[in-house]
Amino acid sequence: MMYNQVTSNNIVFSIMSITSLLEDAELSPTLLSDRGEYIKAVRQGISGAILKAAIQELGERDLFISLLETTSANLNRFYHKKKLPRSAAEGILDTLRVIQDAALVFGDIAMAHEWLHTSIPALAGELPINLCDTFEGRKIVKESLKAIEYGEFS
Repeated sequence: MMYNQVTSNNIVFSIMSITSLLEDAELSPTLLSDRGEYIKAVRQGISGAILKAAIQELGERDLFISLLETTSANLNRFYHKKKLPRSAAEGILDTLRVIQDAALVFGDIAMAHEWLHTSIPALAGELPINLCDTFEGRKIVKESLKAIEYGEFS
């Protein structure tokens, strides 16, 4: 299978990055699209290794620092936890779902990355990636992606 790839900030992004990340952590690759599996994973907790792999693969370190309300120096502590708290697990998985949704909407992780890091008038000039540190912010980004998917590009 051929994957769309682009190098950005020395990080190789691939449309299959998130799926591979989940599989490597022995989680179902359909976790982000299957509500039942998603809820089960959040309730069971996820390993800090998923966080570490997500940051290495996607390069969104500042986003995850903000999401977890920690500092760069303390982020390493999360990496070694066998099970992250439920709120952290849900925030991480939901953020991965937003990034995956963006890749699916744009058909290319590079275009998704560009959109996530571009000021969007419909989001009051915010960068979508900067909204992903809260539940409501991710919800707004998802709504924007749905609008784009249905042909509204404001």
